[in-house]
Amino acid sequence: MAPIKGEPTPGLCYNPNNSVYWDHKALDGELERVFEICHGCRLCFNLCPSFPALFRSVDSHDGDVRKLSANQINEVIDLCYQCKLCYVKCPYTPDDKHEFQLDFPRLMLRANFIRKKEDAGDLRSQLRSAMLTRPNLVGEIGGMTAGVANWANKQPLLRFGMELTTGIHRDKMLPDFFPESFESWYVQQGRPAGDPGKAVLFHTCFVNHNNPELGKDVIEVYSRNGISLGCPKQNCCGMPSMEAGDIELAKSMAKQNVESLFPYVNDGRKVVAINPTCSYMMRKEYPELLGTPEAQAVAASTMDVSEFLWQRKVAGELNRDFLSTPGKVAYHVPCHLKAQNIGFRSRDIMRLIPGTQIRMVEQCSGHDGTWAMKKEFFPLSLLAGKKAFDEMKEAEAETMATDCPLAAIQFDQAIGTRPIHPLQVVARAYRSDGFPTPVETPKKES
Repeated sequence: MAPIKGEPTPGLCYNPNNSVYWDHKALDGELERVFEICHGCRLCFNLCPSFPALFRSVDSHDGDVRKLSANQINEVIDLCYQCKLCYVKCPYTPDDKHEFQLDFPRLMLRANFIRKKEDAGDLRSQLRSAMLTRPNLVGEIGGMTAGVANWANKQPLLRFGMELTTGIHRDKMLPDFFPESFESWYVQQGRPAGDPGKAVLFHTCFVNHNNPELGKDVIEVYSRNGISLGCPKQNCCGMPSMEAGDIELAKSMAKQNVESLFPYVNDGRKVVAINPTCSYMMRKEYPELLGTPEAQAVAASTMDVSEFLWQRKVAGELNRDFLSTPGKVAYHVPCHLKAQNIGFRSRDIMRLIPGTQIRMVEQCSGHDGTWAMKKEFFPLSLLAGKKAFDEMKEAEAETMATDCPLAAIQFDQAIGTRPIHPLQVVARAYRSDGFPTPVETPKKES
C-alpha cells in the first residue's frame, strides 16, 4: 500500500463555493492526509479533546489512518470545538506558506457540513440547532418576558425538560435576558458624542439581548475618545450556524451583514466588533463563505474594539484621564482573539490605567461557541477549561476580565465570578466611583 504523502491531494479545498468542497471522496482523501500529518506531529496533543481522540484511534490501528472507522472519524469531528488554537500553533498552514496547506479547523467544518447535508440528525438535534443558530430570535423572545425567562432558566425541573427536548444540558448556566435591548437603548439615546466618521459598531446579538451594559460601556469609552460609534442594522455573525453545519443559514446571515456594513466601509469607516468570535468570523470566514469583493472589503475593515483603540493610543489620541484603578487584574485571552494575530491589545490598554497589574491567562475556557451548551459535551467543556479556571482563581485578582462574553459565563459557572470585558474595566476607570481605589495624582514639586 502506497504511503500517504503530506502534499495536498486533489481534494484540498476550503472554499464552500467550490464543487470539490462537497465531494465526499475528495474529503476522505484530505482527512486521511491531514490525520496522517497530525498523528506524526502531535504538536497539538494538549489543545483540545479532538487530537487525543485522533491519536488514540490511529494508535489502536497500529498507526494506519486508513483503518479508522466512521465512528472514530465522527468523534474527532465532534470534539473539534473550533477554538482555532491548533491553527495558531500549526507550522503547516496556508498563512505559513507551507506546502501542506493544513487548516485542521476548516477541514473539520467541511466534514461537518457534508455530514449534516447527508444526515440532519434526529428531531431533538434539529430543534437544538434551530435554537442555537438563531440567537437574535431567541433573544427577542426571551426579552419579551425577561423576568420569567430568567426565572425559568434556573428551575431544575424546567431545565430537565429542556434537556429532554433540546439536548441543552440541564446544569449549563445560560445567558440572562434583558427587557430593553442594546439597540433600543441606542435609538432612545440618540447619536453619541464624537466624530461619526471613524467607525461603526458590530455590537453582536449577545450584547444586544444578553449584556446591553457592555454595549453601553463601549459607547462611553469611544465617546470619551472623541468617536461616535454608529450602530448599523445587523444580525448574528453566523458562527453558530457554521458550528451546527448549516452553511446556507450562515451564508444568509453573512450576506445580510455585509450588505448593511459595506456602505460604511466604502465610506472609509472601520467596523469594530465586541465579541472576538464575531470579529474572527467576519475577518476570516466571510471572504471564503461569500466570495464577493464586498465581503472582502468588510473583512479588511473589521477590527476588535480594543485593537482600534490601541491604534488611537499609538497615534497619541487615547484619553488617559483615568480616575480610579482596578488594581490587580486577571485577564483571560479568548482563543478567537489569539487566532486573529493582533497581539494583546486589551491587556495593553488596561496597562495604561495607573496602579494596574495584569496577570495573563491564556488557557481555553472550554465554552467555545455553542459546544459547551450541549448535553453530550458540557461536562467535557468544564474539564477542557480547568486550567483556565485554576489560573484565574490563583491570580487572586481584584478584577477579572475577558473579551469573550461566553467565556465569562463559563468562568462564572466554574468559579462563581463573572469577568467583565476589558473595555468595561476602562469605562469604570474613567469614573471616580468606578473602582474603590482612586488613581493617585502626581505630587507637584514645590
